[in-house]
Amino acid sequence: MNDDLSLVAAVRGNERGAFERLVRAHQGLVWHVVYRLVQHPEDARELSQETFLRVHQRLAQYRGDSPLAGWIARIAYHIAVRHLQRKRIPLESDIDDGGEEGAFARIADEADIEGEHAGRQAMDLLARGLERLPPMQRMLLTLYHLDELGIAEISAITGQPEGTIKNSLFRARHRLRGMLETKLETA
Repeated sequence: MNDDLSLVAAVRGNERGAFERLVRAHQGLVWHVVYRLVQHPEDARELSQETFLRVHQRLAQYRGDSPLAGWIARIAYHIAVRHLQRKRIPLESDIDDGGEEGAFARIADEADIEGEHAGRQAMDLLARGLERLPPMQRMLLTLYHLDELGIAEISAITGQPEGTIKNSLFRARHRLRGMLETKLETA
């Protein structure tokens, strides 16, 4: 937390290279939040830039009572959500893709899936499945499993209650599992 406060002080004091350090430290997280919601590389680049512009403009509002990464991710989240709202793209979907345990669960239980090639194919299948999820579910899975943020941190970023985050993660995993089972059974 002290590192966050010293970096913020350096940026606010116009210390040479301080804002660039801030961007480098948090650009991966901002990209994950924005891209997983909008899923369009050019829009994600523009919205990421807009996020850092907003961060720079509002840095005086950062109080240091939470990690800087969460504060920045919250800004990125709100910018991406507003972008989706302007384009009338729903964050969630009420469609339930069904399916309980099955091929996906069996794969998770088996230690070897015909080597690295099968592993790469499974990762490609997983990536394609993630892309088909609604923006909010895609982002939540990414933040929780890839960025390894906790439920409380995700709740702070999105402003949603922790129970809602847990429920959305459950539904996202369920939907993704159903999509993967369908793909694996037709393969």
